[in-house]
Order: sequence, then C-alpha cells, then structure tokens
Amino acid sequence: MKLAYHSITWGGVIGDPTGVTSIKDLYYRSAGTVTDSFAPIQQAGYSGVEMFEGNLHDFSSHLGDLQSRLSDHELELVSVYTGGSFIYADALEDELHKIRSTAELAAAAGAGHLVLGGGAIRAAGTRADDYKRLGGALDIVAQIAASNGLRACFHPHLGTIVQSPEQLETVFAETGIGFCPDTAHLAAGGGDPAEAVRKYSDRLTLVHLKDYDSTSGRFLPLGDGELNFRGILDAVQEAHYDDWVVVELDYYDGDPAEAARRSRQYLRGLGL
Repeated sequence: MKLAYHSITWGGVIGDPTGVTSIKDLYYRSAGTVTDSFAPIQQAGYSGVEMFEGNLHDFSSHLGDLQSRLSDHELELVSVYTGGSFIYADALEDELHKIRSTAELAAAAGAGHLVLGGGAIRAAGTRADDYKRLGGALDIVAQIAASNGLRACFHPHLGTIVQSPEQLETVFAETGIGFCPDTAHLAAGGGDPAEAVRKYSDRLTLVHLKDYDSTSGRFLPLGDGELNFRGILDAVQEAHYDDWVVVELDYYDGDPAEAARRSRQYLRGLGL
C-alpha cells in the first residue's frame, strides 16, 4: 500500500458561493493555495496527495503548472474529491455536468480515483425513494469516471443520508459503485470501520484514514483518538488491497504539517 495525504488540512473545507444560484459551479475546495501543502506533505513522508475538485478546477487553464508542482515534490495526484446532493431530479443534470468536467480534468491531471460524497438530507426528512435516487446517480457517476479511466468510490459522510451502517447497506443495495471507507466518519456514524471494510471488501477502491474521539466528536491525527488502526489495517490487508491509503484530517488546531508528520510516524509504528 502507498501512502498519500489530503490537502484539506491546509485551509479546511469551504464551498463556492456561486453554488447558491448555480449548482453546476458548486465545488468543494480548501481555502488558500493548495500547492502550499505539497512540500510539507512530501517532507512528512507521503508520496501522493488528494485534493478537492474546486482546487483542481483552479488549474483548468494551466494544468501543467499543477503537474510541475507535484513533480517538483515527487508527489502523485492520487484522487479528487467531489460530490452532490444526488436526490433532486431537477438538479441532477447540473450536478452530473460538474462531475463530468471534474472527471475529465482529474484524468488529464493524472489522478486515478474519483471520490464521491453525497445524499442530501431534505428539510422535510428523508423520503423512501431517496436511496434509490442516490444509488442511481452514483451508478451514472461511476460510468462517467470509468469513461475517463478513473475508479469511482463512495465516501460515507456525516451530514448526509449515509451515516450509519444501516444507511450504508441501504444505498449499496442500490448501486455498484466502489467503496472509500473513511474510518472517522464510519465510527462517528455508529459503525465499526474494520467491520465495514470486511463487509464490503469486494468494493474496496480507496481508503481514508483519520482518527476520532467520540467524547469530543473531534477528528484527530492518527494515534491521538480511540480507533484501532491495527485492526482496521488488518481488515484492509485481508481484502488483498494494494492501492493508495490517504490520510485525511478535516481540521486541526495546530500546525497542519505537524499533524501530517504525527500521522506518518504513527503509521511507521504499524509497519507502513
């Protein structure tokens, strides 16, 4: 397994205000300059990076600059994170337009994976057919990704209709998309990350690692929380997974470079 780090820790996650009125232009992004994360990620001992779609689209007219920056730091662009609500029929066309343009750009930049979050929670509550709508949209996304040479995977996330183990099982009954387990989000949703990896081992496409403290609800550098990463990685290895493992930390009170180093040191202690 190869180790990468998500650029999210440098600036956190924000959205584009244009998305309030124009869904096709609603991107996830990190604040600041994403390339500022490349040197500390390399210096911490990682060989790849994941980034948000919005930060990638910033380079749409000069993609060579991004590729040069990655090459300068001996990093690969492993994956690009995108998503959508995926349950509103009238919005789906514009959401898929965004996914399509992101997949094309990600492939041109050299990425191998397209990571998807999604499944909006309606103001009036989740409807019975929302999981069918989400599953159908994810199958279309997987086709879009494959047509661009990318592997698509679904990332369960707090704040969506796919948080609990039961919700994940429900949506996976409606779609054949790959699985990107995020250890902290799975735990925060009431699940066991190792159990989820084993249950959906045939879908395992990409792995996100971050630690979690249930008392405070905080996401943490690896080894600072309560998750059993030895057990999680055993489950990943049992699945004969040999692709990228992405360490991710949505926010951190201190120096993001320090968080990246601490997580890398922790993984060395586990033999990675």
